[in-house]
Formats: sequence, C-alpha cells, structure tokens
Amino acid sequence: MDIQRQAQSLGELFSTLANQTSALVRQEVDLARTEMTQKATRIGRHAGMIGAGAVVALGGALALVATLIIVLDIWLPLWLAALIVGLALALIGFVLIQQGLSALKRVDLTPHETLATLRDDATWAKEQTK
Repeated sequence: MDIQRQAQSLGELFSTLANQTSALVRQEVDLARTEMTQKATRIGRHAGMIGAGAVVALGGALALVATLIIVLDIWLPLWLAALIVGLALALIGFVLIQQGLSALKRVDLTPHETLATLRDDATWAKEQTK
C-alpha cells in the first residue's frame, strides 16, 4: 500500500481523503437518524402506556363506580361509599401513570452507537493524515 501511496500525488490523496470523509459523515448522519428514530419509537410506546393507563383508570371509574357505590351503600352511607370507590380508582390510575413515567425516565436518548463510531472515525482520520 505504501508504494501505491507514493505513486499518488498529494492532490489525489487529499481528494481521496475528502471523498472518504464525506461518505463517512453521511453514514454517521444516517446512523444517528436511525438510532434516534428507534429511541423516539420507544418513547412513543411508553407515552402510549401512560395514555392507556389514564384511559383504563377512567373507564374503570365510569364502569365500576355506580356498581360499587350501590353495593357499599348496603353497609355505608352513600357519600362514604362514593368516596371510597373514587379514591381506589384514582390510586389505580396514579400507579399506572407512575409506571409509564418511570419507564420514560429510563430511556436514554444519547446515540451511543453514533458517538462510538464518531470516535473511531476521528481516530481513522488522524491515521489517514499521518
């Protein structure tokens, strides 16, 4: 390879380096885009879990409130039965929302693969210019 390098002019070497660097930058941008798309998809899934938790909590509240209040009205005053059922459903909804928020906090948005390859590319570029 040294013989081939010696045969190339300085202009050709810089042209080759520029072309390779340009291709490398495009590949890095594509990698970053792909990695961020995957992370955004994961965030969307977790946000969907939060939304589903809220819908389940509301649906459960609407469907069961009347039934539970009527059943509890046998032993308790109506207002106390309604309060107990409302608090229980609110607690379930809160737990579901907290699980979704906790999952969102664990998502790491740093494009680790892209950063690693950028470090490798910088090392490669330094070696090419020696």
